Amino acid sequence: MAEDRTTKAENSRIFDHFSAINEHPVDDISLEFFYKPHTITLLTVSIAGLLYTAFTREDASSQSNIWNGLCCVFFFFLIISVLAFPNGPFTRPHPAIWRIVFGISVIYFLLLVFVLFQNLNDVKLMIHWVAPDLKSYTLDEKEYAINCSQITLARLWSHCDVFAVAHFWGWALKALLIRHYGICWTISVTWEVTEMAFAHLLPNFNECWWDAFILDVIVCNGLGIWLGMVICRTLEMRNYHWESIKDIHSTTGKIRRAVMQFTPASWTHVRWLDPNCTYMRFISVAILVVVWQFVELNSFFLKHIFVIGTDHPLTVGRVLLIALVGGPSLRQYYTYTTDTQCKRLGTQCWVFIAITLCEAIICLKFGLEIFKQTEISYLIYWLTFLLLSSIICVYFCAIIAKRSRDKRFEIERMQNGKTTLNNETPNGVHDHQE
Repeated sequence: MAEDRTTKAENSRIFDHFSAINEHPVDDISLEFFYKPHTITLLTVSIAGLLYTAFTREDASSQSNIWNGLCCVFFFFLIISVLAFPNGPFTRPHPAIWRIVFGISVIYFLLLVFVLFQNLNDVKLMIHWVAPDLKSYTLDEKEYAINCSQITLARLWSHCDVFAVAHFWGWALKALLIRHYGICWTISVTWEVTEMAFAHLLPNFNECWWDAFILDVIVCNGLGIWLGMVICRTLEMRNYHWESIKDIHSTTGKIRRAVMQFTPASWTHVRWLDPNCTYMRFISVAILVVVWQFVELNSFFLKHIFVIGTDHPLTVGRVLLIALVGGPSLRQYYTYTTDTQCKRLGTQCWVFIAITLCEAIICLKFGLEIFKQTEISYLIYWLTFLLLSSIICVYFCAIIAKRSRDKRFEIERMQNGKTTLNNETPNGVHDHQE
């Protein structure tokens, strides 16, 4: 009986710890109205809107009816998401927003599963039904690997296009999420190698060496990583003392407090690798580097297989969705990797991994003709390099973390020694003698 009670108490403690991670509670609620469920009000307004729409809307074409019906289904699914789904690890600007993000990610995953059981022509018909402008669209992507020996200032400037800006801000965001120089740089360099490995399948992956490793890795990615890490250090040093908006009397102060609601409530110092970490934590960080490559690859293969432009709303919307879902997913994965009390993977992280794998399966199924042209040797070299570089990076990061810890301990020991000397008398005799 005693063992049963101990086991139940341990399971309860683990479950409570997981619940706090998977559905982070909101601390110090000042405006209770915005954090109460309001389920009856929401139900009344939703059904009233559905009733009004059903009896006032005139039946149009079948395509319009199906589209409006699907939009209504998605709308009510998101309403249920707000009521039933977990907050996730973030509570700013409001937990309801992250529940909606989780709901959208579930809808997207279910759509991917549905698409997986269709054929290529039917999938394209569905895409053209959603976006009719893609019926006559042909991929006309910019070529970068032309006359690589001609390096001029004007040509370098011509390569600083919208994609370069996207690289910069994208890596600034990734640095804010990952918060580790070693992991960020490893993902950045290995991605350029990934482009080289798949350049014979995706023409826009062909780049000049100076474009790939100087403009992309060093300039765009490097500056983005640096900016993101600078912001991280600034937020780590900041003191977080939130004042209730009800206690602010000036209009300017209330507006400033409302804007600050979109900033983090706190900022945790991230330590992916600990000098005394286990081999499973070591492997988990290496897996993160590998999975990130597949997340990026899916973006390019999906738009190439289904002939969707880079600037098309479908492509942009998917990238924004992956970015929104990636934030809480990475936080949950970090907690699962580094916190020994966390025995379960967060729900949002689970859905994100499922989306990534399902997208990869779709690319393999519908891009079979493309992958038949694959150079097997390239893939073997790529996978070998990816695994080795991930392991080597994680290993060196662990060594650096150990040296930093030892150096910090040495500094603290020296400071404690100086404090001891200052407490002694000038003659070297302690004040308290027998």
